[in-house]
Amino acid sequence: MDNYCAFGKNHKCMKWLDYELTRQELKEADELCHGNWIEIQRLKERFHILESLLNEANITIS
Repeated sequence: MDNYCAFGKNHKCMKWLDYELTRQELKEADELCHGNWIEIQRLKERFHILESLLNEANITIS
């Protein structure tokens, strides 16, 4: 796909703009998902540590 259109007044392809915007949005979404996953893993580790400490102290959570 390229940015040339023989039928457009300024020879710019509108689909190219859509493609570029979608590609950028997908890149940003991928970066956010990766960052969120790292944060989820970190919080999960903290949760397991806290849960084990509560179990050792014989504290139950309902």
